[in-house]
Amino acid sequence: MSSMIEGWFAAEPEPHLIGGRCTSCGSYAFPPTAPSCPNPSCSGTELEPVSLSRRGRLWSWTVARYAPPPPYVAADPFVPFALAAVELPEERMVVLGQIHPAADLTGLAVGDEMEVVSGTLPGDDATPIWNWRPA
Repeated sequence: MSSMIEGWFAAEPEPHLIGGRCTSCGSYAFPPTAPSCPNPSCSGTELEPVSLSRRGRLWSWTVARYAPPPPYVAADPFVPFALAAVELPEERMVVLGQIHPAADLTGLAVGDEMEVVSGTLPGDDATPIWNWRPA
């Protein structure tokens, strides 16, 4: 499967996020569906699709130990999962995503290098998504 979330993530040749880059000022956006440039100093309206950096630095993270309220559909029984905010320095933005369930969270610290990998939605092994894991 080459495209996991159409237009947002691809698994080949290596797992990577797909963002948008403003053709006027070069600012990046994720997800790539922004209607215009995210830079408030720019009036650009065209974003070209680009592969984002595969690695970044852990900006923050947490473990969701309780099922989020509706409309979120939680697995039954609910399985806790970890979420990460990863800074992509080249793109100057932070991207959210789940931490891969096989990742060792022991010793995980802000500033650690993280990389994008393929994963599945918690409780639904048929729905592919991107995950972060320590690099």
